[in-house]
Amino acid sequence: MDRLIARCARAGIAEWVCCPGALNAPLLTALARCPVIHRWHVQDERAAGYFALGRMQATGRGVAVAAGSGSDAVGILPAVMEAFYERRPLVVVTMDDLEPAEGAGAYGRVEQDGLFGLYAPTITLHMPCSVADLPDMIDLCRDGFPVHLRLCCVEDLPGMPPERVPEVADAPLRPAFSGSLVDLARVLRYEAPREGLALMLGALDPDEQEAALWLARTLRAPVVADATSGLREKIGSLLLTGGSDILTDDPPRYVLRVGAVPSCPFWRALEEMPGTQVYSVTRAGFAGLKRATTVIEGEPEQVVKALDDVPHVGDPADYLSRGRRYAGRVEELLLTYPESDAALIRAFSQYACLAETLCLGSPSAMQLWNEYAQRQTPALYLRSSSLAGGNDGALSAFLGNSVDAAFSCALIGDISLMRDTAASQFLPQVAPGKRVIAVLNNEGAGQARYADAELRALMAQPLSVGLREMAVMLGAEYYPIRAEADFDVMDGLDDEAFALLEICPDAEQSEALRRGLP
Repeated sequence: MDRLIARCARAGIAEWVCCPGALNAPLLTALARCPVIHRWHVQDERAAGYFALGRMQATGRGVAVAAGSGSDAVGILPAVMEAFYERRPLVVVTMDDLEPAEGAGAYGRVEQDGLFGLYAPTITLHMPCSVADLPDMIDLCRDGFPVHLRLCCVEDLPGMPPERVPEVADAPLRPAFSGSLVDLARVLRYEAPREGLALMLGALDPDEQEAALWLARTLRAPVVADATSGLREKIGSLLLTGGSDILTDDPPRYVLRVGAVPSCPFWRALEEMPGTQVYSVTRAGFAGLKRATTVIEGEPEQVVKALDDVPHVGDPADYLSRGRRYAGRVEELLLTYPESDAALIRAFSQYACLAETLCLGSPSAMQLWNEYAQRQTPALYLRSSSLAGGNDGALSAFLGNSVDAAFSCALIGDISLMRDTAASQFLPQVAPGKRVIAVLNNEGAGQARYADAELRALMAQPLSVGLREMAVMLGAEYYPIRAEADFDVMDGLDDEAFALLEICPDAEQSEALRRGLP
């Protein structure tokens, strides 16, 4: 086991998230005597996976999860899927019998070969094994995708001389970019200045933001920026307010996307817009659309340098003037409906933008923030854990991202909170600080609007307990929020407070605001 831990350390893996279990004993014993490895512990495998995801987002390094048997590890699948689409090297280590009874249906055992499907290939190791039989973790982490290590051994692994684990190495450098820039360069120089282009910014790692910001300011084209790009508040007058609606009604001839797959509805609408040519510059390498597009895979900085002389494209379709009119109407509606979900999210954003770490933990939270959050103060560090469109692991990923933050905030949905209560086990393990979790209680993303009672019961997904009771369970202070003035409680929180804010919007005002949009 020491050799495996050492091999991971040489690939830059400095942290392991450990789940309990008798089968895990040999691995946990080896980890316990390894001072250079930081060990986190939690009973719930789903929380372990998402906490590891948060740590990878924060550090840029791979993280390993010691998950016990295959039946335990199944709970990590949502986090594995998220890591796959974010292209982060999550290493899931499971234990199995020395002679696995494949297909036998043995008590407490499941078939582990291919347990995570296409999201993480299974590498089977019979322990103890020689160094030559161990996988090259440096290559696996450089590739950036999750991997599943299945260790076959007995619970009482024969004693072997401990091997000293060296200092943890830096994360391996990512591969150089791949894909041709010839067609994109031609479009930017000759076609887009005449026919129009929209720049779309998806989630970006902090070290990717400078190149994307330079590109936006150089192109001077209309920009639709996800909050997770980290650039939404830095784009200034180039940010296209209401961009999803405006571009859907009048599609541009060209779209250039930089970063992860955007979350806005217009991106999904591009599936039915064959007349719009789409180019993507992305570290993860996913097209994000089922239709034909051009993908350049790699670091934005490398790609932008290779483009060399990027021209000013401008806004020949005059999208930005329409966006300014749209923005004016939004401001009027926010004043008219101050207790709507949009207005309350705007008010919360005025406080949360001051946090060192800000996490958006559900699709509804992401959409509301993108459309209505304040735009004057850039968030220092903003992440999301819902790129795969789910509601899992929001609290765990938030805590993984905010381990050392003196002040951190999260905005999640009510369903997301219910699915991740085990995250509270990490609180005693992270550094002291002020942590505020704002929960948007919108009755399952507002689906209670269905008129049919039976359908409403199936779609609304109301909470089985109140959020006040949930706060007690998590050990958090509880504050209900129904108006902007209620957010003043954040000013009085202690430096080590853990608070849960229940944002309770007025459903009628929220619906009226939507109807009033251009």
